[in-house]
Amino acid sequence: MNLKARKYVEAQKSQVQAKLDARREILKGRGLKDEEIGKEVIMRKLKADLRKANLRLASIAAQEKQNQSLAQLKADKAAGKLPVKEEKEEAPKKEKKAKKEKPEKQAKGEGKKEKAKKSEEPQGAAEA
Repeated sequence: MNLKARKYVEAQKSQVQAKLDARREILKGRGLKDEEIGKEVIMRKLKADLRKANLRLASIAAQEKQNQSLAQLKADKAAGKLPVKEEKEEAPKKEKKAKKEKPEKQAKGEGKKEKAKKSEEPQGAAEA
């Protein structure tokens, strides 16, 4: 999520929260119970929009935290506080097993011809 979008998402969240509160008051004024208010279509949509905004804000916060820790790590590395990693010697990799060779596929229709020839042979000749 774009870090610059934080102010827009916060504005959307506050607008949705205001609409949600206003809608709840309207429905309570009509005499609906809390269960019926929760099932009302517009209320469900507003709650979904609120959840989306919260999710987006959480994503932005996680990205900012990651950027901050990365910047701190770079600063420590530049100051010489962290040891520079040396390249590891490459460990011998296991070789993959060779694939089993599959018998070649017969051309289309050849298998049928062979079956037809076998069925045409006399049964006694096949046994001898």
